[in-house]
Amino acid sequence: MELKSPTAKALIVLACLVVVLAGIKAASAIMVPFFLSGFIAIACSPLINWASRHHVPKWLSISLVIVMIVVIGFLLAGLVGQSLADFRQNLPQYRSQLDNEFNWVIDKLAAMNIHVDRELITSQLDPGLAMSLATNFISGMGGVLSNLFLILLTVIFMLFEASSIPVRLHTALADPDMKMQYIDRFIRSVNSYLAIKTVVSLATGLIIGIWLYVMQVDHFLLWAVLAFMLNFIPNIGSIIAALPAVLIAFVQYGFASAGLAALGFVLVNTIMGNLIEPRLMGRGMGLSTLVVFLSLIFWGWLLGTVGMLLSVPLTMVVKIALESRSESRWLAILLSSASEKKAPA
Repeated sequence: MELKSPTAKALIVLACLVVVLAGIKAASAIMVPFFLSGFIAIACSPLINWASRHHVPKWLSISLVIVMIVVIGFLLAGLVGQSLADFRQNLPQYRSQLDNEFNWVIDKLAAMNIHVDRELITSQLDPGLAMSLATNFISGMGGVLSNLFLILLTVIFMLFEASSIPVRLHTALADPDMKMQYIDRFIRSVNSYLAIKTVVSLATGLIIGIWLYVMQVDHFLLWAVLAFMLNFIPNIGSIIAALPAVLIAFVQYGFASAGLAALGFVLVNTIMGNLIEPRLMGRGMGLSTLVVFLSLIFWGWLLGTVGMLLSVPLTMVVKIALESRSESRWLAILLSSASEKKAPA
């Protein structure tokens, strides 16, 4: 029976959406490695395409990429795991130093007849509390990567099948003549966004790591990896990534070094986010700050730590899909930032 009422159609679509989301939530143990595998495969596909253009056999290029992922992954896991263990061991020392620094500030304020609750300040600025989000995030990612074999196997099959996916999508949607160009535009946009975002995030993490290393901030590698991961979350991610590093610089060296560390994060994220990334993207693909925050909560609830990491890429996939059809473009506009709404089509 054909439904002519827009309200009835909307209700059925919403009901189907609820069922799908409930299924994803119930099957999160399977869906999380699948989403992470898809993200890794899309991020690596430019390397495979580049190798194919230089007449490198696909099996060889995929094998080299997988070996590279495994080697880099194990090196980072070892270094970050050791840094995380050292940080937890040094946590009582950081807490004591932070208390001393703020006691000095509170005494200076009291001398100027400005009275502050000492216990409230020290409890709210407890380094263990401030670092819990960052360390739990990395620990959660480590738990997901325990399924490394399943993830790598899925990535291998995805990379081998990547070239035939567009054709099969056209065939599945009853378009064997490849006339539905929005399908190809959607696939190209997703590949381009995730590949460029991954490169920019790698550069961001590398520069942040060098900056903190030169400053001799403890556990600089840990904060560099965190900066790389959270760079996938615009605006909010950079703040979360900067907080633990700035706090460590403060308890080590005082206000001046904390300010210098914060300046490094601001400069790197401003240059990468406002100059380099838009230039590589070719056009604005931003989301509003409210949508970024809500997507972080929603995907984090749905998929856990990996959902938080991939919240913006997943939302961007939804936005690109909505943009590809004229019927749903208005929804994509609602997800966009104000500057992008004003941009000409």
